[in-house]
Amino acid sequence: MTLPSFDLTGRVALITGSGRGIGLAIAHGLAAAGARIVLNARDASRLGGAAAALAAAGAAEPALAAFDVTDPEAAAAGIAQVERDVGPIAVLVNNAGIQHRTPLEDFAVADWNRVLRTNLDSAFFVGQAAARAMIPRGKGAIINVCSVQSELARPGITPYTASKGGLKMLTKGMAAEWGRHGIRVNGIGPGYFATELNAALVADEAFSRWVATRTPLGRWGEVEELQGAAVFLASDAASFVTGHILYVDGGMTSVL
Repeated sequence: MTLPSFDLTGRVALITGSGRGIGLAIAHGLAAAGARIVLNARDASRLGGAAAALAAAGAAEPALAAFDVTDPEAAAAGIAQVERDVGPIAVLVNNAGIQHRTPLEDFAVADWNRVLRTNLDSAFFVGQAAARAMIPRGKGAIINVCSVQSELARPGITPYTASKGGLKMLTKGMAAEWGRHGIRVNGIGPGYFATELNAALVADEAFSRWVATRTPLGRWGEVEELQGAAVFLASDAASFVTGHILYVDGGMTSVL
């Protein structure tokens, strides 16, 4: 037998929120599999370092697409620009997201709206615009970056949990809607990963002990460990996989 292909050579892959952290790590993984990378952030100045890091790793020079994923008109225009200037988008990774830690009884409505707009609405705005381009071609892969908080809750981050739970179900809904058009939609659910945004938590000895004891593999994840899941879901190796959330969490969602 021959194994399905993980090769992404020639496929345009847009990763939102890819200036650093998980988004940039996924960009590296897709680039290593041959994809033509398009980096996204709201501010173009954030993308220079990310582009340089990809080049230093031997990837082809990425394209840059600076647009606000929380603005539906900007998202539609951004997708149209990538399609026009780079090529047809074969892979979309909806990674843009934020966290805001406050007890729920003190959570401001403006902050609630900002978290939901960034983590959930943006995936709808960008995903819808990309799907409209993919549907006539009869193919495409969309990956939404969910979270263990799509399944589990912790005090102080309830709006984040709500947004990621919604993103899980948006992923399944997109898969149900667009499967007939040859578009596969899946999610990656990261556990606790050592990123720049989590630096304070990583440095917190008590919290890091909690992560180690709560995670069967006994440690924080490294962002590079998300690359295999992203390449799999983007590639023909996952040709009959849609509506699935692949948790890359060291086993956290498998235990009490």
